Amino acid sequence: MKLQELADLLGGTLHGDGSLEFARPLPPVEAGSADLAVAMQPELLGDLGRSPARVGLLANGTEPPEGTLDAWVCVGRPRYALHRLTGALGQEPFVAPGIHPTAVVEPGAEVSPDASLGAFVYVGPRARIGRGARILNHVSIGQDAVIGEDTLLHPGVRVGERVRIGARVIIHSNAALGADGFSFVTPEPGSVEHARSSGSGKVSSFNEHIARIHSLGSVVVGDDVEIGANTCIDKGTLTDTCIGSGTKIDDLVMIGHNVRIGMLCMICGQVGIAGSTVIGNGVVLAGGVGVADHAKIGDHAVVGARSGVMGEIPEKEVWMGYPARPRKETMEIFVYQSKLKALFREVSDFRKAFASFLEDGRGK
Repeated sequence: MKLQELADLLGGTLHGDGSLEFARPLPPVEAGSADLAVAMQPELLGDLGRSPARVGLLANGTEPPEGTLDAWVCVGRPRYALHRLTGALGQEPFVAPGIHPTAVVEPGAEVSPDASLGAFVYVGPRARIGRGARILNHVSIGQDAVIGEDTLLHPGVRVGERVRIGARVIIHSNAALGADGFSFVTPEPGSVEHARSSGSGKVSSFNEHIARIHSLGSVVVGDDVEIGANTCIDKGTLTDTCIGSGTKIDDLVMIGHNVRIGMLCMICGQVGIAGSTVIGNGVVLAGGVGVADHAKIGDHAVVGARSGVMGEIPEKEVWMGYPARPRKETMEIFVYQSKLKALFREVSDFRKAFASFLEDGRGK
């Protein structure tokens, strides 16, 4: 790609000779003489002095050290520029057109003529595969499931019965949609119910038998959703578990039965969301957040990493900590915790001084 083409692609400002070409974008310390040195963070500018690259990509308001680059492009929003750059240069996964000879398509299933099914794909009865969908090897799609137009399922994805997936969805390897929800009950009040209601700190009621509550609902995924590898989304009990359009879900996320997640949310790795939780639009759950069952998180709220959400979070607020509280309260707690050692030392010194004072008083 020529540097002028890069500037046009990113809407950036060209400095120097636009006819210079590069082979691939790399960090400055890894870029060779034929590569584009990507130094959009100010702390990377110093690395240009140790790089043989002659062309670079920088942020607006920055310049390369003198004598390092022959030409460069400056952009206003580096992360969005990276989105455009990687989108233009990225390679799509390969799947041959048509249906691979080893794929199994059950009678009654509908596969669009221009959809692609890779090796050892299974499509259950009455399932529907939309136009332009790409189903890579070893994917299984259950009966009555629906896969929308231009959706991409990476190897090993499991789509359960009656799951409905929208258009332009990307699901990464070994994700499982449509397992039964973790929903069980005991014939008489068991240990969990007793622990919740008694408040005594001890369990006096025990589980004699545990019976499954079956999942009659399924999973519904909107358009333009991305779901990471090894993520699991359970079916609903009576209604569907729902993922709103535009939402992005990381690897290793667990979403329980009946959960409803709004549009344009970002759910980061190792998040666990228990059953019947309702999450609004534009919510961000950072890595490792745990959300208790029946919790509610308002639109555009942000929850910090490793936080534990127990109840309700209002819209547009930032919460963090365990249990999660408004960010200001949690930061105050962190500050006070850091002072506990000094406080205990002062209290100990005071007690010693007071004891000495009392002894002196009795002596007199």
